[in-house]
Amino acid sequence: GGYTCTFTYSAQGGTNEQWQMNLEVSEDNQLFSCSIWRPQGKSYLFFTQFKAEVKGAKIEHAMAYSQAAVGAQSDIPLKQEEFEITETTVSHREGKFRFELSKLTIVAKTAREEL
Repeated sequence: GGYTCTFTYSAQGGTNEQWQMNLEVSEDNQLFSCSIWRPQGKSYLFFTQFKAEVKGAKIEHAMAYSQAAVGAQSDIPLKQEEFEITETTVSHREGKFRFELSKLTIVAKTAREEL
């Protein structure tokens, strides 16, 4: 549908961590979602930076988590000061980000206008 989600990062450590990325478009083509996460829950990577960028849509809501839900554990969100959200990106905030990331979710409104 002309929508893309790009995740770039810099990290140290971790061995054979499995990560997933999921892209979905709503039936009416109004919303586009992008999720990046570690299904095993907490990542042991030491993230020095990260950025997720969407094209073809504007971010309505985004959240970053230091731990992803697994079993009885629930998602643990990053503190609001650790990351920043613009119309098209979600990224770490230099000097505030505490190097932990296990999940990132974005919901964006598509740029399509109804006639």
